[in-house]
Amino acid sequence: MFMRSMRASAKWIMLFVAVAFVGWMVFDVAGLTGSGGGLGTSETVLRINGVKLDYQSFLLAVRDAQERERIRFGSGPVTLDDYRRLEDAVVEEFVRDVMFNEEYRRRGITVSDEEILAAAENSPPPEVIQLPDFQTEGQFDLSKYQRYLAAGADPQFLLALEARYRTEIPRVKLFEQLSTDVYVPDGRLWRLYRDEHDSAVVVVVSVRPATAVGDEAISLGDADLELYYRMHEAEYRRPANAFLSHVSVSKEVNASDSAAALADARDIYESVTGGGADFAEMARIESADSATRADGGNLGEARAGRFHTTFEAAALGLNPGEIAEPVLTPGGYHIIRLDSRSADSYRVSHILVAVELRGEHLQEVESLADSLDILGAEQTDPEALDDLAARLGLPVAAVSVFEGDRLRLAEGPVPDAGMWAFETREGETSLVIETDSAYHLFRLDSIAPDHVPPLAEIQSVVRARALLQAKVDSVTAALGRLVAEMGPDPDLGELAGRPGFSVATVGPITRSNPGFELRDLPELVGSVFGKREGTALGPFTNDLGTVFIAKPIRRWVADSSAFVAQKEAQREDVTARARDARIRRYLAALREEVDVIDRRREIEELQRQLAESGGFPGIPGGF
Repeated sequence: MFMRSMRASAKWIMLFVAVAFVGWMVFDVAGLTGSGGGLGTSETVLRINGVKLDYQSFLLAVRDAQERERIRFGSGPVTLDDYRRLEDAVVEEFVRDVMFNEEYRRRGITVSDEEILAAAENSPPPEVIQLPDFQTEGQFDLSKYQRYLAAGADPQFLLALEARYRTEIPRVKLFEQLSTDVYVPDGRLWRLYRDEHDSAVVVVVSVRPATAVGDEAISLGDADLELYYRMHEAEYRRPANAFLSHVSVSKEVNASDSAAALADARDIYESVTGGGADFAEMARIESADSATRADGGNLGEARAGRFHTTFEAAALGLNPGEIAEPVLTPGGYHIIRLDSRSADSYRVSHILVAVELRGEHLQEVESLADSLDILGAEQTDPEALDDLAARLGLPVAAVSVFEGDRLRLAEGPVPDAGMWAFETREGETSLVIETDSAYHLFRLDSIAPDHVPPLAEIQSVVRARALLQAKVDSVTAALGRLVAEMGPDPDLGELAGRPGFSVATVGPITRSNPGFELRDLPELVGSVFGKREGTALGPFTNDLGTVFIAKPIRRWVADSSAFVAQKEAQREDVTARARDARIRRYLAALREEVDVIDRRREIEELQRQLAESGGFPGIPGGF
């Protein structure tokens, strides 16, 4: 009976498990270099420490990654930005596989068939443990799983399982080699315990130099500006900047669209009030609200302020069971039914009719978008965009985007355009890019490379920063003198009221949790626990340029007997984190040493040349 059940559900089990495992099967470094003919198949796209990956294998890996993402999230990459992110993740998986396999060989790490069999029988992956058919009373039942294996599990399942363990077992062995000698002595445990349990209350004086020091008190000459600029050049470096022209076809609704939506809403209202139609059934058929449509438009229980004021006023103007005439909110027209009402809450259902492009207006917008696509997209003639804009009566606008940023227009961000701009050639046009508000077509006009602007171009910015730094230096020096002159247990409260000064009592704080006010001031926090109560400390400066002095006024020390009582549990936790940290550092160091040659963009350009010329471009050799 059990096995019949398992075989009946084998299809969905395989779907769940195979998708989870397919990535491990793809990244088989032993077979990175494939065969095939022509550009895009056997052409090498990656070389990782000398190990080559052909383009066909890379594309297969990306396809499998897309499928895993589709299964996991319900959809795969939608935009070019998404696709590039997925590509980069696939490249990084190949890099890590090469890196790990080289380390296994160097350390003599192998995995035997017996180890794989033992792991498969006794340590199923988390994905398998969660499968309902291996559960008994809500808990994973190892005996059920083992009976499934013994009775002849699906061969593809077993292959996927083997691939998983051939990847994971060597990795576990490597991590054990890296971390088994980690030991945390009692002294370090006590220091960590004290960091969490020593506490203090502190009086903190913060000074904002921009307010405390007037501009007239600072003298900055040309030589000062030049010196500051040279010392901070890296801060002014600007990334490459793409300059684009674009035309847009707006998808903004007009009065005719709103009138058509209102007419539809009134028809629905008449159907549910006088036409005998069931409200819930009409919601399931007609409502544009995907979140409530399946539940007959039920919005559940609400209190005052939950919904838009117009919607709420209409709902609360009804008696239970009554239906309001269509009400307009920014979401569209709503047919509202009050289901019940109490003193402080109410339950309501609705049918939403969205105000969207309709009729002739929809046809007009789609016709213009089609013209952008057919006549203007992916053109190499720089005049194509201007000619098309004149033909369609659309204005041409200019916009720019820095490399690595997402392009933003007045109505919001535009996916893909920013990435496309740095992968195309000057004068070429993009594909038509659709957003919620418009269809867009771009042309790359030029790209300014990354650079540091000359001082003359950014002199006002440099002067403002140099002036603030001079004020910070002035306040720091003044507070340093003030602290040196203070006697024992000074009254820092006397400093309140000075321009730019603020005095507050903070705490209790600990070294590991200094609170929001002191989180960016580790030197101040360390001094609080290193000096006696009543001592003036400082000055200290945070990243924002605010200057601080402080005085601890009360301290409590950690309980050593409580430390001893929890020491071994603490050691286990700290050791596990220390091992993880060592492994991460080691892997990061290995990754830094990997030599990666990435030809993805080069091959894409060769493919484009091939498509444009109808011939076969020269393929650079020596890779």
